[in-house]
Amino acid sequence: MNTDDLIRQLASDTRPVARNSIARRLAIGVVAGAIASALLILASIGVRPDLGEAMRSASFWIKWGYTLSLSIAALMATVQLARPDSGRLYGLWTLAVPVLLLGAVGLLELARTPSSQWLAMWLGHSWKSCPWLVLSLSVPIFAGLLWSFRRLAPTRLRAAGASAGLSAGAFAATVYCIHCPEVSAIFVLTWYSLGILLASLLGMLVGPRLLRW
Repeated sequence: MNTDDLIRQLASDTRPVARNSIARRLAIGVVAGAIASALLILASIGVRPDLGEAMRSASFWIKWGYTLSLSIAALMATVQLARPDSGRLYGLWTLAVPVLLLGAVGLLELARTPSSQWLAMWLGHSWKSCPWLVLSLSVPIFAGLLWSFRRLAPTRLRAAGASAGLSAGAFAATVYCIHCPEVSAIFVLTWYSLGILLASLLGMLVGPRLLRW
């Protein structure tokens, strides 16, 4: 049997893959992990008691919009890296858009606030715990993405792990908004982002081991 005949025989039983199947599978892993993270919040630190009132303020939606848009941009990169033929990544610039927009909001806040209050705005009441809570809440989401990757074939394992960690961290920060009372854009830009970066770093470290196939 020559090579062409062997390839045709091996490919004869393959089934077509549904369009956008990778994105759907990753979305399932993210949603399942996010539900687990939300339940973890309910069982441990709890939802902020004034959540309904907070959701009527612009600051809540600015914070939530930052984390959610960063989540979507990171997931788009993860979809590309989940494929074995991932070469040049497209759309990575979208990761910078939420950061730059929130940074602009933070500068406006600082301009309208006396400099004596800047440190309090930056640190808030939970700067010591915020990044670690975001990192902890990202673990169930990262586990959901690992489940998704079991049926996929990434080849750039370190990059895929970092991207999955970034997605998990950003989605975890989105879920964390139902607990966190901090409203300053400069706080969110610093401490939320630090937790997200820690999750990405963790994904980069464990990616080559856990995503290997």
